[in-house]
Amino acid sequence: MDVVIPWLPSMARGLQTTLWLATVVLVSSSLIGAIGGLAIVNGPRPVRWFLRGYVDIVRGIPILVLLFTVYFGSSAFGSGLDQGQAAIVALSIFAGAHMTEIVRGGIGSLPRATVEAAEVIGLTSVQRLRLVVAPLVLPRILPPWVNTAVEIVKATSLASLIGVIDLLYATNSAIGTAKHPIAFYLTAAAIYFVIGAGLSRAGALAERHYRYHEY
Repeated sequence: MDVVIPWLPSMARGLQTTLWLATVVLVSSSLIGAIGGLAIVNGPRPVRWFLRGYVDIVRGIPILVLLFTVYFGSSAFGSGLDQGQAAIVALSIFAGAHMTEIVRGGIGSLPRATVEAAEVIGLTSVQRLRLVVAPLVLPRILPPWVNTAVEIVKATSLASLIGVIDLLYATNSAIGTAKHPIAFYLTAAAIYFVIGAGLSRAGALAERHYRYHEY
């Protein structure tokens, strides 16, 4: 593993890009999921149809195909997205579809009587969402949300295929010069594992906290 040490600074810079990319995609896809999930449940019928089609279509497309389509398609249509922007757009579209389904499923799992009771006591739709729906839905959607977050981190590695200098790109560059691919790939795998395990652990603690306060 000594051969990896001189390349750790460049891999660390790639890791910064990976974390930045994952963070932006996680925030944007969570917003898409929250808005889309609510709209599928409570929105007008045309909006529900559109979002249902978006979720079903995007979830059926390989993420690499979507990434290439956004990157090369943006060049073809003259929008001028660079590699990082294209990666953010493609990954956000893909993860947003999954987040939308997670939120929709969480809201749909609530007992109808709970929402009706909130209506009976005179709460507005915003109050019902903030005081009743959100506190009950959050513990239900947290586990799949964490799983999706971990998948987002791993999916950022695909951005290296369009030239984003992330952790995997830096790893491959090091291998091209220093050889010893096993040592470098094991190092990169360990880093991805630590990030994923950290997210999973944080999610488990958050789930325990919210479930404790739910009862």
